[in-house]
Amino acid sequence: MLFRSETFERLNAIGIAPESLTAILVTHEHTDHIAGLQPIAKKLDIPIYLSRLTMPAIPWADGFMPKLEPFAAGASFPIGDIDVTSFTIPHDAIDPVGYSFKAEGLKFSIATDLGYMPDSVRFHLRESDVLLLESNHDLEMLKVGPYPWAIKKRIMGRIGHLSNEVARKFVQDHLNSRTSTLILGHLSAHNNHPAIVEQCARMALDERGLAARLVVAEPNQPTESFVY
Repeated sequence: MLFRSETFERLNAIGIAPESLTAILVTHEHTDHIAGLQPIAKKLDIPIYLSRLTMPAIPWADGFMPKLEPFAAGASFPIGDIDVTSFTIPHDAIDPVGYSFKAEGLKFSIATDLGYMPDSVRFHLRESDVLLLESNHDLEMLKVGPYPWAIKKRIMGRIGHLSNEVARKFVQDHLNSRTSTLILGHLSAHNNHPAIVEQCARMALDERGLAARLVVAEPNQPTESFVY
């Protein structure tokens, strides 16, 4: 079967067969996160997990209704042999969440699309072996960049996106020594650069004396698979 979705192309590029997926988890309803959701759901016919308040915000065209598995934000639930925990994040969506995944003694956490780092989010990121954290924009690049001021203000706000500086400070002050792989992602294509992200995070890791592997997930590029 041929898959034309960009998501499938990226999976194939890193050697993961789309047919091997058993579930999809949605963080929130913004277009950049669900643009490929409907064709993927149609092709694979697998369960889609999302918060109960997010569920009605996602349109399904042509009468198609996928296998939805709604949950209350903050709930934990199993998917196969993986224990999933959702947690609320501060973003300008209806009911946005991040996730932590535990299996075979390992923990992987993801937190993107959040305007700041509340204690509750830091709590859920503790003891992560692998952490995917947002490092969305360089503040000075954003200020002089092409976006209208209203959008710049939204991005910089407490329900917007994490800057490189906020991500750096989290690494410097709160990253757990157990974390062996730190992935910085959701980089703005217009208001950031991978080299800046890497420099900021590397300085913080060195100041802490942490040996975590640093990976910068570049825009429009498939990220490698991580095997433990």
